[in-house]
Amino acid sequence: MTTGTDAGATPIGARALAPDLARGGMLLLIALANVHLFAYDHPVGPRGYPGDVEGVDSVVALLQVMLVDGRAYPLFGLLFGYGIVQLTRRRAGVAVEAVVRLVRRRGAWMVLIGAVHGALLWSGDIVGAYGLLAVLMAGLLVRGSDRALVRVAAIGTALTTLFYAGSGLAAAGDSRAFLTSMTVADPVQALVSRALEWVTFGLPVQALGVFGAVAVGAWAARRGLLDAPERHRPLLRRVAVAGLLAAVLGGLPMALVAAQYWTAPPLWAVLVAGSLHALGGYLGGFGYAALFGLLAVRLAERGTGPVTGALQACGQRSLSCYLAQSVAFVALLPAWTLGLGEGAHLWQTALVGAGAWLVILVVAAVSARTGVRGPAEVLLRRLTYGARRTAPVPTS
Repeated sequence: MTTGTDAGATPIGARALAPDLARGGMLLLIALANVHLFAYDHPVGPRGYPGDVEGVDSVVALLQVMLVDGRAYPLFGLLFGYGIVQLTRRRAGVAVEAVVRLVRRRGAWMVLIGAVHGALLWSGDIVGAYGLLAVLMAGLLVRGSDRALVRVAAIGTALTTLFYAGSGLAAAGDSRAFLTSMTVADPVQALVSRALEWVTFGLPVQALGVFGAVAVGAWAARRGLLDAPERHRPLLRRVAVAGLLAAVLGGLPMALVAAQYWTAPPLWAVLVAGSLHALGGYLGGFGYAALFGLLAVRLAERGTGPVTGALQACGQRSLSCYLAQSVAFVALLPAWTLGLGEGAHLWQTALVGAGAWLVILVVAAVSARTGVRGPAEVLLRRLTYGARRTAPVPTS
């Protein structure tokens, strides 16, 4: 038996550019995908969008459903799986079972962070769902074969395509919000409502919807597609073009319904649109990842600037920035705070989402210049690795 050394978390200077750029840009997509669900006092239409959109709101709905909705979280899932393999790679020589336990420990703490986030702020939390997947898929991600990863990715894509077939149906009854907790004015009652929503929706449904993307991310990381994107430029070009084209074309039928340009479609058409939208979302997420890989190649050739640095800083602090978005949205929109989400137009919530992302981007850039790490990242690293950064680990 030999002794390996756990190198701890990846130092900032050793991180690949492309994954962090993708995470920084992904947070804008997530902000736009989430913020409209904070609005209430509208009839609930397809994918949780307001069922009474018109004018500018219709245009916003059309663009978001094709380019953002259901596309951000598959990208997040791919990057999460990619990061798990990067974590594993830094532990070369460490016993495989020890690495699996480390991934599961990290995932378990993420579930707890997600539970707190879901109960206190945003019941659509995704952190807990990815933590649950880390716990359940640790063995596959660390020691599973490439064939097993491809098989799980195919199963996940198929299940997601079928599961979301009904996502284009309007809510039954006289529902005035996709998430009931947004309409509750009493803070304690709203907390209870959010906790129930997170347990029944935020955790299980989101995990089911992205586990295939996590497997794809692990497969891509084993080939270093984003670590050394310059070596894979032709493949990344094909994936970017095909993925984003699939996102637009696959999302178009659902986008037309959500924007109220296609009114009263038959049930079978809505179900097909839901499945096409989900499949296009998976492929679109992969397309976005490839696009950021190509951007990293271009920046490496021409040099980076302040915008690139800000995106990179945001990606390096993606967990903190994601949680900060919820703080911003909660401060403004739900009934139990300022209640500005009551009757808000879709274009207004989109501006809130983009504005919050920009402010957080600036804060991340300033933090990088002053050497301040993301507080959520610091907490998760401490919980995962303990007080000691390195420790001898037995290997076989």
